[in-house]
Amino acid sequence: MSMKKAVLAAGLGVAVGYLAKQQVDQFQKVTPEKALKQAKETFKKRGPISGSWIYMKPEEVEKNGLTFNAYRGGVTRNIDGENKQFEFHVDVETGAVIDAIQTT
Repeated sequence: MSMKKAVLAAGLGVAVGYLAKQQVDQFQKVTPEKALKQAKETFKKRGPISGSWIYMKPEEVEKNGLTFNAYRGGVTRNIDGENKQFEFHVDVETGAVIDAIQTT
């Protein structure tokens, strides 16, 4: 194989790989780790977080008459010297926080 053909084949391989990755990323759901990170960033806007958790298995959640596949998680925040816990649901498709409630 000549040098031209080798370079052309390598370039074509890189281009096809890049396009395939773009397609996979477009249709890939949000991972639980990424969902937790995004939720923590949302909660950090209101103050520091001292702990967090997330269930790895999505569950069906109904909110305002709509059904979502969502991860359930929680964060702990120290507010006025007391630890307050919040539970939330994060949409599997978009990573957006669907709802959050204070549990203690």
